[in-house]
Amino acid sequence: MPLRNLAIIAHVDHGKTTLVDEMLRQSGAVRENSDMAERAMDSNDIERERGITILAKCTSVLWEGGDEPVRLNIVDTPGHADFGGEVERILSMVDGCLLLIDATEGPMPQTKFVLSKALALGMKPIVVLNKVDRPSADPDTALDAAFDLFAALGANDEQLDFPVVYAAGRDGWADHSLEGPRENLIPLFETILDRIPAPTVAENAADEPFRMLATTLEADPFLGRILTGRIISGKAKPGVTMKALSRDGNLIEQARVSKVLAFRGLKRQPVDEAAPGDIIAIAGFSKASVSDTLCDMAVTDALPAQPIDPPTLSITLAPNDSPLAGREGDKVQSRVIRERLMRQAEGDVAITITETESKDAFEVAGRGELQLGVLIENMRREGFELAVSRPRVVTRLDENGQALEPIEEVVIDVDDDYSGVVIEKLSQKKADLVEMKPAGAGKTRLIMHVPSRALIGYHGEFLTDTRGTGVMNRSYLEHAPHKGPIEGRRNGVLISNGDGTAVPYAIWNLEERGVMFIQPGEQIYEGMIVGENAKPNDLDVNPLKAKQLTNIRAAGKDDAVKLTPPKRMSLEQAIAYIDDDELVEVTPKSIRLRKIALKPHLRKKRAKDNLQG
Repeated sequence: MPLRNLAIIAHVDHGKTTLVDEMLRQSGAVRENSDMAERAMDSNDIERERGITILAKCTSVLWEGGDEPVRLNIVDTPGHADFGGEVERILSMVDGCLLLIDATEGPMPQTKFVLSKALALGMKPIVVLNKVDRPSADPDTALDAAFDLFAALGANDEQLDFPVVYAAGRDGWADHSLEGPRENLIPLFETILDRIPAPTVAENAADEPFRMLATTLEADPFLGRILTGRIISGKAKPGVTMKALSRDGNLIEQARVSKVLAFRGLKRQPVDEAAPGDIIAIAGFSKASVSDTLCDMAVTDALPAQPIDPPTLSITLAPNDSPLAGREGDKVQSRVIRERLMRQAEGDVAITITETESKDAFEVAGRGELQLGVLIENMRREGFELAVSRPRVVTRLDENGQALEPIEEVVIDVDDDYSGVVIEKLSQKKADLVEMKPAGAGKTRLIMHVPSRALIGYHGEFLTDTRGTGVMNRSYLEHAPHKGPIEGRRNGVLISNGDGTAVPYAIWNLEERGVMFIQPGEQIYEGMIVGENAKPNDLDVNPLKAKQLTNIRAAGKDDAVKLTPPKRMSLEQAIAYIDDDELVEVTPKSIRLRKIALKPHLRKKRAKDNLQG
């Protein structure tokens, strides 16, 4: 049966997963009367809650609208820059791609990132201008910007001659022009069959030894490791013994293939045989990972694998050692945390794990705050208790020994009234303004090159400055010479000086000192951060002090204590908020802030040592 392998690539929230939903419905992969969840490809709980794709996933549809049935293997990829490692590997598995562009926003930073990877592999993308039914849509401007982006990224003449499809994925229609009938996705399927080539397979590839590059990895409770990739040569059959080779050709392991799974609609089905060019999943290996070559015993050379962009941000994860440790989670030992992190690193090549000198803490480096936040959130839901440090950027040394830090390209769409405050704040953080232009509808688009460390925790401040109307997108640009010191948090914190239960009367008295993070009845301990001080210095306070009760009646009647609701932070906000001498205590039920040294005299000693050091 004829095959087409394609990926859907785009910036975050431009409608990839919603379009895949409609392709599944209209191709008959999902029965019309059957119940299909919205964004069916987002199977992970966190993906559903946040409305983003985190893991690349394969699906398959059988299109029978042409002369003969054609099987389309479709890969839905993440749109967020933090998960770009997935996109790089996926593109090496397919022969073409749909580049989705929001007709209102036009090309965005992640559009540039994924398109550069596709063009580098020689692909000829099909441009889909999505959401053209929106009142604010401007497809012509978006198309001009897309052409400029192709040219800026060095596309050749064939790549510049890209086909354009206008679509509204949510409503399930696509057309070759804006004036089309807008009935269904048939024009999109026709363009795919016409412009995306069939897999390039050598003449006698089916008779050669089996070879496949593993591009994604997942764990199944029944089948163990499942490695997905495209067959380069030979046939995959269950029960055959194969071996896995690393990128440099070293033998990793030999294993018997227990299952060969092909993608059929939203499900994977076992098959007895798979031919070259098809995208399949293989179960049976216990050590092989992403970028490894799965092959016949006779093969000696590994397949070339895509290099991965380096991590830009790192945090330290350690077992929770606070006085409240072990009360909410059941996985608190460093050994269990180590096993879980090593498992994560196997399946996610954009994350690297290293042990610290103390051996019970782990340095976790990744692409950004969101990626690291999702990892910690997953571990938290699995019952882990962790102490998380402030994020640090991953620096490098050039050939002269000079420190290089990661720089990000930040694209900001903001109301005209707020552009000044955004430029001022980011300029203080050593950012360079590259471009400033009107974006229509009273908005300004700013393009700035900003050190990654300046953006840690900035998003909340940005939303406050723009009254929640600003949109900020960022992507890794390069490592450049260190830009010097950047001012951090200006306010100190309020630190509890005792262990116990917070009292309403004490919190009421402390409200004049700053913003509180806790509410009455919460368990607190010495060294825990209970609020933000209105002044720059840290302050030890007593949130446990109850009102003295006497049998002498007061002259005025006692009013009921009225408290301001506490400021509650999400996991990412808490990690970005803390300073170098603070930690976030993460448990399945709570997120608490604390000082690394809980006792005041130890904090003073630590501060003194840092000054001398």
